[in-house]
Amino acid sequence: MAVTPASAPGSSSVENLDLDPAFALHRGGKIEIRSTIPVRDADDLSLAYTPGVARVCTAIAETPALVHDYTWASRVVAVVSDGTAVLGLGDIGPAAAMPVMEGKALLFKEFGGVDAVPICLDCTEVDALVETVARLAPSFGGINLEDISAPRCFEVEARLRDLLDIPVFHDDQHGTAIVVLAALQNAARLTGRTLGDLRAVVAGAGASGVAVTRILLEAGIGDIAVSDSKGLIYQGREGLNPVKEALARDTNRSGLTGSTEEALAGADVFVGLSGSTVSEQAVASMADGSIVFALSNPTPEVHPEVAARHAAVVATGRSDFPNQINNVLAFPGVFRGALDVRASTITENMKVAAADALAAVVGDDLSATYVIPSPFDERVAPAVTAAVAAQARADGVARL
Repeated sequence: MAVTPASAPGSSSVENLDLDPAFALHRGGKIEIRSTIPVRDADDLSLAYTPGVARVCTAIAETPALVHDYTWASRVVAVVSDGTAVLGLGDIGPAAAMPVMEGKALLFKEFGGVDAVPICLDCTEVDALVETVARLAPSFGGINLEDISAPRCFEVEARLRDLLDIPVFHDDQHGTAIVVLAALQNAARLTGRTLGDLRAVVAGAGASGVAVTRILLEAGIGDIAVSDSKGLIYQGREGLNPVKEALARDTNRSGLTGSTEEALAGADVFVGLSGSTVSEQAVASMADGSIVFALSNPTPEVHPEVAARHAAVVATGRSDFPNQINNVLAFPGVFRGALDVRASTITENMKVAAADALAAVVGDDLSATYVIPSPFDERVAPAVTAAVAAQARADGVARL
C-alpha cells in the first residue's frame, strides 16, 4: 500500500489510513502504563509520592539492593533498537521502528507477563549505542536488543554483556536460535535421528544465521556449513569479517566450497535465513528424510508446498503454514525466567534449556506438521520460564 505523507495531522490522507485495519489498530499506540496501586485520596497520594516516597528513596540510597524490592526496576525490560534492520524493511530509522518495538513490548506482556518499555535510539555508532544503553540500564532488569543490523549487533551485545550485570539478549539472534533448535530436535526425533546424525546448511550469516549456527553447534549438530551472499564460508576464504572468520574455524568440517545449492546435495537440513531463493532441484538433492526450514519473511527461500514434495518436515516463519518458527515462543519465557531469579546474564545453557523445554511441549503429538507449538499454546511460556530459571540456578547466575 503506497502512502502519501500528509501535510498536517488530521488531513484527509491521514484519516484515510484508518481504512486499513492495521493503521486503525495502531492509532494512538498499542501499549500504556497503568498504576498497580489506587490513589483515591490525600493519604494515598502522600504514600505513593511525597512525602512517603522520600523514605523509600533514602532506604535505597543507604542499601541499593532494596531497589529490587521497592521499585519495578528488576522486573521490567528495555526493548532497544536503532531502527537499522527492522523486519524486512531494513534501515528505516528510530521513529519508523517504534511500532515494532511497541509490538514487542505488547508481546512481552501478553505472552510472558513481563513489563517492557520500547526505546528507539537516534544513534547508530557502536560506541554511542553501548554507552546509551549502559546509562539507561539502572532503570531495568533486562535489555532486549532488537533490529540492530549485523555485524554491529554482535559487538553491541558482547560489550553490553561485559558491562552490565543484568541479562542482555539480542532477540533477532537468540530468540530465533532457540525456536529453531527446538523444532529441529523434534524434526530429528520424528525422522528417527539425533542432532549428531545431521549435516546442516544455513543460508545467511547475519544476526539470526550466526546465532542459529552457534546454538546448533552447542547442541551437538553433526556438521554445519554456513553461506552468505558470496557462497559458503570456509577457512581461507578472503574478505571474511571477524564474525565470519570465527564461523569458518568452527563449522564446515568437510571443507565445502561453492554455493548454498551445491552444499545441499546429500544434506539433511536446510535453514534459510537469508532472503535468497533455493530451487526445487536443490531441495530434491538433499538426503532422504530431509528437513527444510525456509524462514525468510514474507517470502520463504523455497515455497513450503514445493519443499514438502521432497522433505519430511517443512517449517517457515509464516503463520499461514504449519510449523511457524516464531520468536514469541522464546523471548517472553526466557526473560520471565531470568527476571524471576534475578539472573545476572543469560547463558548458553539457559538458551538450550529453553529450547529443550519448548520442544518437550509437543510431546507425543509430534507429527510432520507439528514439530513446534503454537504461540497461543498456554503451556509454552510457563515451561520455558521454569527451565530457564532452573538452569540459571544451575549455572550460578541466579541471585534469588
